[in-house]
Order: sequence, then structure tokens, then C-alpha cells
Amino acid sequence: MNKIIFIILFVSAIYGCTGKISVNKLTIAEGRNIISDSGMVVSAHPQSSRIGIAILRKGGNAVDAAVATEFALAVCYPEAGNIGGGGFMLIRQADGTTDLIDYREKAPLKASRDMYLDASGDVSEGLSTETHMASGVPGTVDGMVNIHSKYGILSFRDVIQPAIDLARKGFPLTDGQAADFNSNRQNFITRNLTPPSFVKDTPWVAGDTLRQESLAQTLERIRDRGRDGFYSGTTARLIVKEMERGNGIISGQDLSEYRASFKDPVLKEYHGYRIISASPPSGGGIVLLQILGMISPYNLKEAGFHTWQSVHLITEAERRAFADRSKFLGDPGFTEIPVDRLLDDNYLARRMSNYSKDSASSSSKIFPGSPLAAVSEETTHYSVADYLGNAVAATTTLNGTFGNSIIVDSAGFLLNNQMDDFSVKPGVPNMYGLVGGEANSIQPGKKMLSSMTPVIIEKDGKLFMIAGSPGGSTIPTSVLQVIINVIDYGMSIRQAVDTGRFHHQWLPDHISYEKNSLDSTNILKLRSMGHELRERNAIGRVNAIMILPDGKKAAGADRRGNNSACGY
Repeated sequence: MNKIIFIILFVSAIYGCTGKISVNKLTIAEGRNIISDSGMVVSAHPQSSRIGIAILRKGGNAVDAAVATEFALAVCYPEAGNIGGGGFMLIRQADGTTDLIDYREKAPLKASRDMYLDASGDVSEGLSTETHMASGVPGTVDGMVNIHSKYGILSFRDVIQPAIDLARKGFPLTDGQAADFNSNRQNFITRNLTPPSFVKDTPWVAGDTLRQESLAQTLERIRDRGRDGFYSGTTARLIVKEMERGNGIISGQDLSEYRASFKDPVLKEYHGYRIISASPPSGGGIVLLQILGMISPYNLKEAGFHTWQSVHLITEAERRAFADRSKFLGDPGFTEIPVDRLLDDNYLARRMSNYSKDSASSSSKIFPGSPLAAVSEETTHYSVADYLGNAVAATTTLNGTFGNSIIVDSAGFLLNNQMDDFSVKPGVPNMYGLVGGEANSIQPGKKMLSSMTPVIIEKDGKLFMIAGSPGGSTIPTSVLQVIINVIDYGMSIRQAVDTGRFHHQWLPDHISYEKNSLDSTNILKLRSMGHELRERNAIGRVNAIMILPDGKKAAGADRRGNNSACGY
């Protein structure tokens, strides 16, 4: 059987994700919008999706495939895939039990509240995004080791080896990746001691092979020693040396003390569906569930898809949810978060009590609510479903594209610039325009608030959908629109993922919308109601899987980017 699988994967690697490949009646389907009988992986790159499917075909479960996909993304999608960053992985087992592992980065022990302010108390531009000081303590490796230890059935060596092989042998760049490397070339050169593998003498073009030997060696140390292959020994010494070179503050103690944590996800019912998502320090899950709770009493189908009525309603709910985010959400280890009350139906109804169907609110007059009164743009998401009925939704990030563009010398991986997700100064927006307060202030050992929103949805107690997206502050609203596109508007998963999107986040006070997503009549009406609208480029890149009534799995790999699905 293993020999047959090898032949399938060899043919797949040559011919790409363009259709179906059949060897001895074993078939793997590849593309953006496919249907499979047994297992499926949807991720940001064809190579990582293929590796995930190979693990499923080898007898692994959804967690095995997810861990393999995560490490593969660190190789083939360095824009956001990583071992130098962090994220959240949401799991639903076949029996319906759920779990969430939080492997979010955290502030180093030498971090301080005002570390990014100058002598005048103003934010020092670029310090929290472009320097060694921008990096939080990475969590990905510890997260993957722990989640695999708890749920995986194949050996850890089996699930990480494909990423090692991919780093050493190389893979062909896509058009988009070649452009990303070329546009970031100067940052790679100026911020690193020696030119990394992402830099070559001539511009990158699609089809060029990227090989990363130093990264392969780092992954081998993780393969052989588990978390100790990253958080101690050679790799840890290289990280600390890199920090010392650039005046960064991550220490050996920070690395040795980092631990990912398991916690309960948040959940809420919406029109007969059970929506399960990430809990704090991810703010995305609560924002998503708050918006769903606020719009639930209204009939979106009757209002119509992307009409001024539905866009206005959703915008006003988004405005209020993001206002709450600014005050109440942060690391629950450092601040008390009233999760249950933020998601309470009565509270959400009160939040919408000043909603007018005829005019826009002003964000200057919308404040965070009082739930206690009664008593990031570069990320990546992948979805996995296995033949056993297990599901994984995982979102991981370096924060900005390529993080801070600093590669740990001789270790081959990029550092994150996740410290910018803290409120570096109350009231001052981060790179995504999000404004925060005391709950998300910088403290040593604290985890920064996130917008990551991995989602698993049930219908009548059965698995129905797996989804998530990159996009910084637009993540929860991108996921929201895919959910309502399916549940309220009856779209297929392909239609729900590919159709146009819009976004509002309280501050700045305007609706962002993709070109051609709203027609001119509705735009004029929304403006007459007091909304400011601004056209922008793509919003989110959702990777989703829907379980069809016959049990087959349908993929929604977003047309925005190089996303690809593989299934069998």
C-alpha cells in the first residue's frame, strides 16, 4: 500500500493540483473546489495540502495531517507559515468532543508596558514591527508537539519528515510567491546578517526552486528531540544569538519556559447551527459569535444578499463587537474576561437597542458595552477532515507578511513581529488599525490579543463545516460572511468562499469593500445613510470544508491567493 501511495504522490508532485490522479483505482482529487469521499486538506499552498493528504493516506488522523501541514507551511509558505510564530488549533473528534490548543506567542520576560514609546511618550515608528524587539516568544513548535502527543496516531517523525524533505529538496515557487520575495528583497538584505535563501542575484520567477537547507536542519533537530530541538540546544542558542545581534529581548529562559495550553473553545447557536471557535487570547471567536448573536433576530435572507439593508445591519453589529473587543479582550491569564456575558443574548440585544435601520451609527458615539452591569495582515488558515469524522481548523501567523523579515541566522526560519498586536499605547492603532486598551497592554509573559478565528460548525450534532481565514482584523468578518452565505443565503461552499466581501471594525469608521462586491445603487444608499465606504483589495482568504448530506466533503479554497484543496 505504501508503495502505491508513493506513486500517487510522485505523479501528483509532477502534474500539480489540476484534477484527479488515479493509480490502481486509488484517486486523489486536487484543485480549489473539489469533492472527496474520505479525507480532505485545504491550505494556502498546493505542497502543504498534498503533504497533509499523504499523511491521511498513510493512516494518520486529522491531527496528524494538521501537524504535517503546519510544518509544511513553514517551508512552502514562509509569508505566514512558520515555526517562529504561533496560532490556535481547534479540534472536533468524531464523537463530538472539542478541544483548543493555544500556541500563541507571548511577551518576553524583559518586555515592558512602554517599551515602544520614545522619550516624549510617542510610539517609535517601526520598533514593534520591523526590529528584533518586535518578536514574541514563538509557540508553534511546542503547540505542534503537544497536540500531536495528545491526539496523533502516527509517529512524530512520520508527520514532520515530509516538511524536512520539502525544505531540503525544494519546491517551485508560484507567481504570487515570486512577487512577494522580489518585493521584500531589500528588507531581507538589510535586516539580516547574511542574505537568506529568499534572496538571489536575479529576480525570482514562477517555477524557480526554493531550497532551505538551514531550515531542514532545524526541522531535523525538532524531529529528533521534539520541543527540546527548538526551545533548548542548538536552535535556542541560535535564537538567542540572533536576539543579541539585533538588540532583541527573547532569552533562553523565555524559550525554556514557553508552554502551549489546552482550553475550552467558545460556542454559540445560530439559526439551528452550533458555531465553535477559539477563546481568548484570540478575540476572533468572541467577535464572530457576538456579531452572529446581534444579527440573529433579523431575517438576512429577506433583506437580501449584499443589499443596503443587510450590509447596514451587519456593519452595525460589527461596529459594536469591535468596540467591545477594544476594552474587554486580552490574555485571560492577566485580565478577567466576561466571556459568558459578552455572548449572552440579552446583552447582545441591549447592544443593538440603539440600532436604526435607516441611518448609520457614528463610531465616536458607540462605546464598549457593560457586560458586568447585571452582576493582526498576514496569517494562514488550513482545514482538515479525515475519514474517521475528526476535524481540525487551525490558524497560524507571523503577523505581518514574512513577520519582521528577520531570519534566525543558520537556523533558516523567520521571526514574528507579533508584539505589535499588543496595545503599544492605549488608543493608538496597530498595523491593522485595531485600537486596544488596558486589557491588551504589554506585560512580561503575557499573550497578545489575536483576531484568529478557526471555526467548526455542527448541524444536528454532526460535523457540518470547517473554516478560517487570514487577514488580521478582517478575519472574523471574513469567516462571518462565509457562514451566513451558507446558512442564510443557501450558497455552496465554493460560492460562499469566492463571493465578494466587506468589513467594518469600529475604528477607523468606514466600510471597506472589495471591488465589484457591492453595486452602485446600494453604495449610494449606504452613503446617504451616513456610512463612509472605501474600496480596497482582497479581504481574507478563507479555506473551508463542508460536509454534504451524503457525507462527502466539498472544498472551498479561496480564489484569493494560492489556496488549494486535496482530497481522496
